Amino acid sequence: MELIVLMIAVILSMDAFSLSLAYGLAGVTKKQIKCLSIVVGLFHFFMPLLGMLLGTLILKKFAFDYDFLIFLILAFIGIQMILESFKEKEIKPLKRFEIVLFAFAVSIDSFSVGITLTDINDNYLLSALSFSIASALFTFLGLKLGNKIAKLVGKLSTIIGGLILIAIGLMYIF
Repeated sequence: MELIVLMIAVILSMDAFSLSLAYGLAGVTKKQIKCLSIVVGLFHFFMPLLGMLLGTLILKKFAFDYDFLIFLILAFIGIQMILESFKEKEIKPLKRFEIVLFAFAVSIDSFSVGITLTDINDNYLLSALSFSIASALFTFLGLKLGNKIAKLVGKLSTIIGGLILIAIGLMYIF
């Protein structure tokens, strides 16, 4: 069972890594990398637990398309990144709303996994902690790598990052 939880943690973290890589292309500070990694880790801890507790009730009562919501969030962030790339700018601190929106977008899958968490493992807190640590680590690595690439490529990396976010968002609805 522990191997299954670890595999799920890594799989859930791949999404965070790819989006972090794209976001890192916009250029982020060391403080922003740490903050975003921690917030994503926290979301990946609480979302599966929330999914476990509330998910079944919500899915029974409401038909809701999470994929479309993720697309909207990623497209919004991607378009904002592309528009920002045309402005002369220094790296600005991420707004709290942007951090929460990013963390929510990459952790919504954890909510879905949480719905089936009772079927996967009896130790819910350990599972959620595994998801949290893995996603924080992968987010950190994605942001660092994206930041390194951004320094090499320049403004074009911001446009590429924005397009990648939009493309990933489109994959959610198709």
